[in-house]
Amino acid sequence: MTGQRTIRLVIADDHVVVREGLAGLINQEPDMQVVGQAGTGIEALLLARRHLPDVVLLDITMPDLTGLDAATRISSDLQGVKSIILTMHEEETFFFEALRAGAAGYVLKGASREELLSAIRAVNRQGVYLSPKLASVLVKDYLVHHPRPQGEDPLTPRERQILMLIAEGLTNTMIARRLTLSPNTVKTHRMRIYQKLNLNDRQGVFAYAVSRGLFHT
Repeated sequence: MTGQRTIRLVIADDHVVVREGLAGLINQEPDMQVVGQAGTGIEALLLARRHLPDVVLLDITMPDLTGLDAATRISSDLQGVKSIILTMHEEETFFFEALRAGAAGYVLKGASREELLSAIRAVNRQGVYLSPKLASVLVKDYLVHHPRPQGEDPLTPRERQILMLIAEGLTNTMIARRLTLSPNTVKTHRMRIYQKLNLNDRQGVFAYAVSRGLFHT
């Protein structure tokens, strides 16, 4: 892919065979490069801080620090670094916890090679990827608690722009820097978005964005 910037990744999984298998698969892609492998959550954080990769693949169950905790720290501390939870856990509880942790993607280990690579590219490009099966769960949960005519969009263009950045896991300060606004202005927009959509957390924002087709799953 001539002229396209390489997507740099860190892989975190406590099983060496899994890590090396993923690294081998990913390094075959001309637009991807694994820059580090970690066996624990702490190692994943250290490598993410050292290399500032585009994407970190995180298993949930790891020594020292879980993948969910690592995703939380990456989301809050490392602007521009996205995390994808790659796990065998299909339970909705883990899925929703991953969204609350700031993960930009959730992919099951049973996914095809093509889906994993698509997820990496989507997160690098758009900031978000959900396994279609789990995206359906998210939308259904949202529509049950927040029924709204699908043709209605109460947000202004600026609010929709900020909603997308909230869904990606950016803080008010990060959004302010991205859009050249003051943090207080972003805070006000966030409050209005939550009020208009009757939401109170990023999970709901994420679900609204998916239900409106703003993110592709």
